[in-house]
Amino acid sequence: MFVRVLLTGLLFVAAFASTASDYATVHPNGAAATVHPLATQAAIDALDQGGTAIDAAVAAAVTLGVVDGHNSGIGGGNFAVVRWADGRIEALDGREQAPAAARHDMYVRDGKGDIQLSTTGPLAVGIPGSVAVYEYMHQKGGKLAWKDVILPAADLAENGFPLSASSHSRIARTAEKLSRFPASKKIFLDENNQALPAGYPIKQIDLAHSYRQLADEGSRYFYRGDFARRVARWMKNNGGIITADDFANYQMRQREPTNSEYRGYQVVGFPPPSSGGVHVAQILNILENFDLRAMDEVTRYHLLAEAMQLAFADRAFFLGDPDFVPVPKGLMDKNYAKQLALKIDPKTTAKGVEHGTPPNADIDLFGKHTTHISVADKWGNWVAITTTVNTSFGSKVIVPGTGVVLNNQMDDFSTQPGVPNAFGLVGNEANSVQPGKRPLSSMSPTLVLKDGKPVMSLGAAGGPTIITQVVQTLVNVIDFDMDAEQALAAQRIHHQWKPEVLFVENAMPEALRQALQVRGHTL
Repeated sequence: MFVRVLLTGLLFVAAFASTASDYATVHPNGAAATVHPLATQAAIDALDQGGTAIDAAVAAAVTLGVVDGHNSGIGGGNFAVVRWADGRIEALDGREQAPAAARHDMYVRDGKGDIQLSTTGPLAVGIPGSVAVYEYMHQKGGKLAWKDVILPAADLAENGFPLSASSHSRIARTAEKLSRFPASKKIFLDENNQALPAGYPIKQIDLAHSYRQLADEGSRYFYRGDFARRVARWMKNNGGIITADDFANYQMRQREPTNSEYRGYQVVGFPPPSSGGVHVAQILNILENFDLRAMDEVTRYHLLAEAMQLAFADRAFFLGDPDFVPVPKGLMDKNYAKQLALKIDPKTTAKGVEHGTPPNADIDLFGKHTTHISVADKWGNWVAITTTVNTSFGSKVIVPGTGVVLNNQMDDFSTQPGVPNAFGLVGNEANSVQPGKRPLSSMSPTLVLKDGKPVMSLGAAGGPTIITQVVQTLVNVIDFDMDAEQALAAQRIHHQWKPEVLFVENAMPEALRQALQVRGHTL
């Protein structure tokens, strides 16, 4: 069985046979890619024990909550695209949700949106959804006992592991904010409020306890048990608005995956409240109107940037939680993409771009520092999970006794229309704060099929750049026949409409930069 598993930053292309790297491993029973070797090993261990890709993905995810907690964990949310062994595909929405007491203007002070309130502390936290997704996946497609998937991560948290250089760097950059919360400070900082050094044997006893409770009681512990009660008490005493009822009322949602076609490949993505599936498809639909192979490098990058800009203008206006706002399916319409493609001038960048009007926009509607996990097994189960606590260490809050980093996903709402969030994204009323609403996301877990068979699993980290990274990786593989390693090594660009800036990698040659500037791009 030939399998290609792609993770933007980590990857492999191989038959199930041998180890490809520390982070992405192929194996007689399956394949796994994560951002940390201990998480990848947890996935492979699950496969070795007779587990499925679902067991392996959950094992990897909870392990990442231990070794890579600045990016993800059970205090955050996720989107999962699962291709079951029988060929059915599901999109599982574990996105965080606004508490019942959330209000439209809860981050506005003196008439202005205060980004500090939406990024740090109790008001920044949404109700986490990852646990609900993991339990659903496991109950439906796991072969191992739930406790056998969770407890290895608990042992790792209790026994400790050497802090990586990258984790040390993340702690150092957020040390001042972490120091404001005693339980966070206790785990990650020394007595002088400095980041623990790389190599330090970090232990997380409270997190291990939470994992053991989760292994024993399942999601009931998290949503209706001791964890929910502890968080609710802390929130009440620290100016937060989350209650035990908010946890009890949380539900994972099953969404209809986005389906699009690009040059003969089926691209399956995640629908709103992710903007990823919609706008990966939209950008690819625009690009399909051009012969990318025949273009010189400058024109190709220029075209990519223009397509990104058009899609992100639509994202800012239309996208939000489909349970609260109408999100047009016409954004993925190929004829609409042709109209957008006609707006692109191959010689100069467009200025003052505004959103378009997709077909049937009023009637045909959809019902950040992040990490991605891709796993496949010998039975044909494929899993793509993108999971996050949003920015590094989320809200910076760890409720005492839990060890769990809580997200700051409320910042992904448009806290005030027109005011940029932590990623510089500007939103509209469609993504405003409302009780029980889920904020818009850029997470883009993606499966690619050819003739009905899965051939690629990919995703990324990096806030809004997730969408453009996934697009460029797909283009590199499908249009330019690159293998996975080449596709990921290729330099990337990013345009998100506002600000009117084209982001480029430092490694981009100066001649190419100058040529893009000649076409009107501000780099």
